[in-house]
Amino acid sequence: MQKIRHTPVAPTRTQRLAPGGEIDAHRHDDHQIAYASQGTIAVTTDAGSWVAPATRAIWIPAGTVHQHQAHGELDLHLVGLPATENPLGLDKPAVLAVSPLLRELIVAYTRDPENDSPPHLRLRAVMLDRLKTSPEQPLHLPTPTDPLLRKLHDLLRADPADNRSLDDLGRQIGASARTLSRRLHDDLGLTYPQWRTQIRLHHALILLADNSPVTTVAHRCGWSSASTFIDVFRRTFGHTPGSRPAT
Repeated sequence: MQKIRHTPVAPTRTQRLAPGGEIDAHRHDDHQIAYASQGTIAVTTDAGSWVAPATRAIWIPAGTVHQHQAHGELDLHLVGLPATENPLGLDKPAVLAVSPLLRELIVAYTRDPENDSPPHLRLRAVMLDRLKTSPEQPLHLPTPTDPLLRKLHDLLRADPADNRSLDDLGRQIGASARTLSRRLHDDLGLTYPQWRTQIRLHHALILLADNSPVTTVAHRCGWSSASTFIDVFRRTFGHTPGSRPAT
């Protein structure tokens, strides 16, 4: 990120982004919630990337430099909250589960952001109450700071289906598997299989947003079969790749 806009007030609005559309790097003095009722939204900061399909929302704390990218046709709902109002008590970006009820509350609230009538304010209060009970999801793909891990990160992001061992990948970038494993633990707190799975799941969400078939996604992301991919996806997200959130 190079040029960074400063927009003091985080907007509350609904907007549509075409596939691949972006909102460039910027920051707010307010907190913000980004939710895609259609498509998949990716939010990137210096600390990593957060990807959320229509069953998830992304919490962006005040002051965080971030940019948005659309995967698939995106209906984006943004909720701005004053820095003094933090229903989640979170000071770092996070992905949150969005129940069918919370989905409808966010969609309704962002359709009419200038409405300050008592019914609309009550809707806002219920939305914030539901946010307090939204569990945080493990959908953060951290960006490594270690130079060797950055090289490994670039290889895996370029080809998530690369099934070479850590020994083989290490030889390509000039490091032993033992060194890479130790640095992964120290830098990201992850094992190599855990990190590789996160990278693959992030890529899978993007491919699914572009309506790629589940079997194609499984093979392009390195799983040996669609059933194995579906099992990992279900355990991570709580639903199968082909399902859609309730409306």
